[in-house]
Amino acid sequence: MQKYADYIRQIEIDSLWSGRKHIVWQLDPHVNILSGINGVGKSTILNKIFRSVCTNGDLKNHLIKGVHITAEPEDATHVRFDIIRSLDSPVLDMDTMNLVDSRITSALDFQLYHLQRKYLDYQVNIGNRIIVALQEGHADAAQELSKAKTRFQDIVDDLFEETGKKIVRTENEIRFSQIGETLVPYQLSSGEKQMLAILLTVLVEDNQPYVLFMDEPEVSLHIEWQKRLIELIMELNPQVQIILTTHSPAVIMNGWVDNVTEVSDITV
Repeated sequence: MQKYADYIRQIEIDSLWSGRKHIVWQLDPHVNILSGINGVGKSTILNKIFRSVCTNGDLKNHLIKGVHITAEPEDATHVRFDIIRSLDSPVLDMDTMNLVDSRITSALDFQLYHLQRKYLDYQVNIGNRIIVALQEGHADAAQELSKAKTRFQDIVDDLFEETGKKIVRTENEIRFSQIGETLVPYQLSSGEKQMLAILLTVLVEDNQPYVLFMDEPEVSLHIEWQKRLIELIMELNPQVQIILTTHSPAVIMNGWVDNVTEVSDITV
């Protein structure tokens, strides 16, 4: 039977770069920020960790040999996870994408397309639980269930306020109104798409414990958004464990300095 981890406690990599380096990283249950100069191995480490659990989050049968993950609790067999990458590269197979949605032109667009589907499923699940709560006479519980989605919408409206964009709250899929026009997520700027993808990813995990990997998420984000990034993620899901790489001082500016680990500090 699958037993999901609350968080990852330790990551050990036997051989980074053909055995020249050994990595041992003790992780905080909530926020972990890996820092270092270009070329020191931040993204390599993150990719090895991610790839080791990328088959259904299986902790016991790692695809990548030499990567050892210790979870909490120790008898956990799987971990829920997501990954956010900063590179918004063009979609290579445009013919296939046109069959999905002709407005998709980049990898980030495609990620948003999948997140829209998850967002619809999330709303159905929340709606069903609200109905059950109301039928059982638990009006307070029903109201509590709707708070995360409402808070997500409020956060996005606040972030996009300067451009006049607001989420259309009567729609099940995410749409934006702007000066009388209706926009789909693919019409947003790169920074807006990036922030929307991050917040949606967190929301649709439905307040479950899980690990969010982010490789330089600050790319394309305004400095004020970089400052708020971690706190907004934690607000939408206090049970998330964040593991990220960054070059930006702004990401750690709002009280996360003690959660920064230099690659040299975990290299043996």
